[in-house]
Amino acid sequence: MQGLKRRVVYISLYEGIAIVAASAGLALMSGQGLGHSGVLAVIASVIAVLWNLTFNALFERWESGQAVRGRSVRRRIAHAIGFEGGLVAFLVPMFAWWLDVSLWEALVMDLGLVVFFLVYTFVFNWAFDAIFGLPASAAGAAQPA
Repeated sequence: MQGLKRRVVYISLYEGIAIVAASAGLALMSGQGLGHSGVLAVIASVIAVLWNLTFNALFERWESGQAVRGRSVRRRIAHAIGFEGGLVAFLVPMFAWWLDVSLWEALVMDLGLVVFFLVYTFVFNWAFDAIFGLPASAAGAAQPA
């Protein structure tokens, strides 16, 4: 599976699982109800989808120019850290506003989620590639730049 279809399936599965996990995590960390935290998780998911589309397009463009093909542990770690690092910059201010907490408290909450999501992103990507195959950017011979 390649292209837009791959991205739509990836994002749908990833974010569906993420909304459930983030709702529960935010409710536990903030003391807010599951409904209030669930709305925040959905908003965060929309932001994450937009960031996901942008980040993965840029990552795959970079990846397609690399001489070494495949997705090593090192490349997967770089992908997960890059994605989650960018997402922190978007989400911390929103968490602070929605939960009516300081930026510091929002950062601490978000870092709790980041630890979970770093592992989740790594495992999800590995499993997704195992089930659906590697994207064209990571499979086959290197294309001339």
